[in-house]
Order: sequence, then structure tokens, then C-alpha cells
Amino acid sequence: MQKFFKSLPFKLLVGVIAGIVIGLAANETVMNVVVTVKQVLGQLITFCVPLIVIGFIAPSITKLGNNASRMLGVALVLAYVSSIGAALASMAVGFGMIPHLSIVTDVEGLKELPAVLFELEIPPVMSVMSALAFSLLTGLGVTWTKSRQLETILNEFQAVVLAIVTKVVIPILPFFIASTFCGLAYEGSITKQFPVFIKVILIVIAGHFLWMILLYALAGAYSGKNPAEVVKHYGPAYITAVGTMSSAATLAVALRCAKKSSVLRQDMVDFGIPLFANIHLCGSVLTEVFFVMTVSQILYGKLPSLGTMVLFCLLLGVFAIGAPGVPGGTVMASLGLITGILLFDGTGTALMLTIFALQDSFGTACNVTGDGALTLMLTGYVEKHHIKAEETKL
Repeated sequence: MQKFFKSLPFKLLVGVIAGIVIGLAANETVMNVVVTVKQVLGQLITFCVPLIVIGFIAPSITKLGNNASRMLGVALVLAYVSSIGAALASMAVGFGMIPHLSIVTDVEGLKELPAVLFELEIPPVMSVMSALAFSLLTGLGVTWTKSRQLETILNEFQAVVLAIVTKVVIPILPFFIASTFCGLAYEGSITKQFPVFIKVILIVIAGHFLWMILLYALAGAYSGKNPAEVVKHYGPAYITAVGTMSSAATLAVALRCAKKSSVLRQDMVDFGIPLFANIHLCGSVLTEVFFVMTVSQILYGKLPSLGTMVLFCLLLGVFAIGAPGVPGGTVMASLGLITGILLFDGTGTALMLTIFALQDSFGTACNVTGDGALTLMLTGYVEKHHIKAEETKL
């Protein structure tokens, strides 16, 4: 029991509860401090994310040797198939259920969060997508040129990043999550906004769990390993994703969880988890498809046509691969599809952003947890094709 009280899941739960309690009772002066703390911690976490991406993906690619390009292609296919599969499943449920739902859309009366006392800007050394591209190209380049010196440097950099994650990122996450939920409670999102779309949100959350069950079942069947040996370690990552609403901010915890699994190959964890955190957004895609159909029914009195929705789903899968793993990243990246293909006006777009924000944390948690299933598939793939990790010569 004492070990549980010192564990990360307990600290994260305390952060969530403490944040909500403080937010419901806080005045503007207290919230000035809270939003300032959140801004500073958020900047620090955001700064570390590109370092984590580079520190884990680039060295892991060098360990794949001549199979690096092949494994990258497999990972991209897995992420895209998972995303469009989730989108098409969500579309099918939407056509079957949305016409029978009665949804109220009045979400007014929320407080505004006070301004931060001061803004501390800590710009990342590069964007997450730049870090991802740098990691992939550098890893592949080192593999092609067989540069042992650079390979050694990358592995030493990975050790440095791991120390940063352990001693900086993990300890501050409970405080960041507490400040996030404190803000939601203060402005009234938890007590006023949530009931507005509770029906569709519950449907979507149920869809998240069904999709995760399917992914892990397929991963277990393909790899021949017990998927429960992966899922049972993902509690802290799921809670962190709910609190941060960001796959990127949850990356450090997700890596720690995946590394505890006895059935995941460690080089696949180092390669797959950071990569999928940026390109695999199945939960967000599933949510967006169901919500655009809901908004269309509410504002325009009808659902989009089947052909329009299929096209939207197929393109959304592509946009999801390039979307940033930050709060609202998927819907922001796909606004062009929403306005261009579904022909939403300003009101429809605003309502879509509002309803998406309500459940963004659960969609992100589905994304992060689903990454474990895809990594299990990668593990099964390399074992079936006898792809061994190359030993690093330090």
C-alpha cells in the first residue's frame, strides 16, 4: 500500500482531484497564480518534447540497421490503417445513432480564466514535426553510412534525455495536470459544458475502449503474445493523457509504461512509442468523425452524404499523421477538411472546436494507449521476419 501512495498513478490522481477542488473554490487571485504555474510548466514540458523525440527515435533507428527504412514504412502503414479504421467505424455508428439523439447546444455562462501574472517563454529548439523529421533522417543516414561515432553520440544523448525525463518531466507532471483541471473547474467546463453533450461524449468514450480492445486483440493474435502484458502497465499513461490532453506531453510516461512490459522488444519501444505519439491519433480521429456528424445534424438538420464522409475519413487519416500531438492538434490540422469538404461555416467550426475540446483528454488517452498495441504489432513483425537489433559498439 505504501508503494502505491508513492507511485505515479496515485500522484496523478491526487493532482486531478486537488485541481478540481481548488478550481471550484478559488477566487481570481488564486487563479492568477494557477494559470501562471500552468504556463511555466507547460513551456518546460513543451521544450523537452522534441528532445525526447530525437533522443529515442534516432538511436532506435540506428539499431535497426539495414531494416530501418522497412520498419518505418511498416509503422506508417499501421498508424494510417488504425486511424482510418477508427474513422470508418465511427462513421458507421454515427449514421446509425445520431439521427435518433436529441441534443441541446446551449453552452453559455462560462467564466474566463484570468491572465497569467507573467509569461515565461521557453521556445523548443525545434518543432515536434521538425524533431521527428530530423530523427528519422539522421537515424537513416547513420544507418546508411555506418557511422559508428554518430551512433555512439546518439546513444549517449538518449541516456541524457532519459535522465531529463526521470528527474524533470515526470516529477512536474502531477502539478501540470492539477493546474489544468483547476482551470477547467474554475471556468465551469466540468459542471456546465460537460452535460451539454454528455450523450455523444459517452458514446465516443465507449467507442475509444472498443477500438483499443480491437487493436490489442489484433496485436495479440498477430504477435502471439498476451496483450494484457502491455495494457496492465498503461494506467499512468492513460491518466497522464487525460490530464495533459497531449500525446506529446504524455510521451515520457508512455515510454516508461511500455518499457515495463515483458512482451515488447525494447528497441521497438524506443522506436515505436515516440513515433506513434506523433503519427497515430486513432482516438482523436474517431472522435472528430462522430462529432462533425453530430454538429452537421444539429446546425444543418442533416448528416453529410455517405460519399462525402468516406472521403473525409480517408483524408483525415492522412492529416492525422501530420497533426501535432498537442491539445486539439487533430481538429486544428483538419479545419481545411471541415470547411472544404463538409462545408461548415464559422458557427459550425466554432461548435466543433468546443465539443471536441470537451473530450479531447479521452481521445488523447485512446491515442496513447493504442500506441502500445501498434508497438506490440511491430514486435511481432520483427520477430516473424527475424529482424534483430544490432549491437551498439560504445
